[in-house]
Amino acid sequence: MKLHHKLATGLGALAVTALTAMPAWAQEAAEAAAPTPDKGDTAWMMVSTVLVLAMILPGLALFYGGLVRTKNMLSVMTQIGAAAALAMIVWVIWGYTMAFGPDASDGLKPFISSFGKLFLAGINADSTAATFSDGVVIPEYVFVCFQMTFAAITVALVLGSVVERIKFSAVMVFALVWLTIVYFPVAHMVWAAGGLFFEMGALDFAGGTVVHINAGVSALVACIILGKRIGYMKEVMAPHSMTLTFVGTGLLWVGWFGFNAGSALEANGSAGLAMINTFVATAAAGLSWLVVEKLFGHKPSALGFCSGIIAGLVAVTPAAGNSGPFGAIVLGAVASLICYIAVAKIKPMLGYDDSLDAFGIHGVGGIVGAIGTGIVYAPSLGGPGSADFSIGGQLVTQVLAVAATIVWAAVGTTIAIFIAKLVTGLRVSPEAEVEGLDIAEHGERAYNL
Repeated sequence: MKLHHKLATGLGALAVTALTAMPAWAQEAAEAAAPTPDKGDTAWMMVSTVLVLAMILPGLALFYGGLVRTKNMLSVMTQIGAAAALAMIVWVIWGYTMAFGPDASDGLKPFISSFGKLFLAGINADSTAATFSDGVVIPEYVFVCFQMTFAAITVALVLGSVVERIKFSAVMVFALVWLTIVYFPVAHMVWAAGGLFFEMGALDFAGGTVVHINAGVSALVACIILGKRIGYMKEVMAPHSMTLTFVGTGLLWVGWFGFNAGSALEANGSAGLAMINTFVATAAAGLSWLVVEKLFGHKPSALGFCSGIIAGLVAVTPAAGNSGPFGAIVLGAVASLICYIAVAKIKPMLGYDDSLDAFGIHGVGGIVGAIGTGIVYAPSLGGPGSADFSIGGQLVTQVLAVAATIVWAAVGTTIAIFIAKLVTGLRVSPEAEVEGLDIAEHGERAYNL
């Protein structure tokens, strides 16, 4: 009886011990398991993705559409929408795997990923993508969508230099080739582990090189090859609706918070820093453009204010999470001044027809922002850099990344535009250009008066 009692007591104690230890086992198992996406981070990234989409449609479509003549309003909006839609399809077929797929061979790894995720192979609702914090992930589908909107808006930005005389078919062929040989490799080089600029330590928080220098330089090359509009610098080609352009500017600024703060990939302090910088750099740039107009003897204009806003947004993009707020203010103001000179002085002097100043604002502003990021990152200027951060060393890295992006974009765009010319003829007829692309290319009018 005593033996039975002791046995029962021992088994009971063992059971209690086992039950007490179970939470420890569960904790160890949880730690060994793959990290689970945080719902707050996931929700923020989904909202950011939709905000970037709003930058394209309706933001950029209205911004660019208001700047052209009435007879070309719908053609510009259609080109932007269709090119962005094409980019989305191409992205999920082969763009994502080229930029962020499994590692390629050692020789190609700095420039491109492999095709292991062609057609998003291997990705499902449980797949995750890493963020900038160890052990923190977001659903990979969300990351795919977020990066997809970046590809879509970048190719749409390029079109600002060639509107009012390029064929719609040429836009689509150009977009297909350009995304493949220009955008996807540059995105990999800057943002993917193993990418050339990533490994160099180049700072580009949200796309100064990938989006703006890439698009701006490509726009310059494309417009030079395409040629000037009929009557350029001889006829008045003023914006037909600054009201719509102003609305588009506002939508771009709002959407840019998804662009910049979303690039933190988490709802955290880095996103908050990017957010305040997107406010203050942009505000400084908008005001700076108005001041510069006045100093050069012009009236402060709505067009100038809108141009300054976009210049500030462009310049702060690479610095969004890489600068303190006061560094961002200076960067925005300086970029606005330099972009004004590029648009109002240098372009007329050189005579190239960059219709909507895609190069003058995105290209030049992107260069100023990317190089300036190497300065404002310094902790002595309020940036988040480490105590031993070297401005000189980082500037060298930034300049090398900028120069390489310029060369890559210029060569790739030349190839893409000549392929489009070979396939489509590239440019509309003189009669179609005079009539307007709304009717000639799409058979409709923006306004029935």
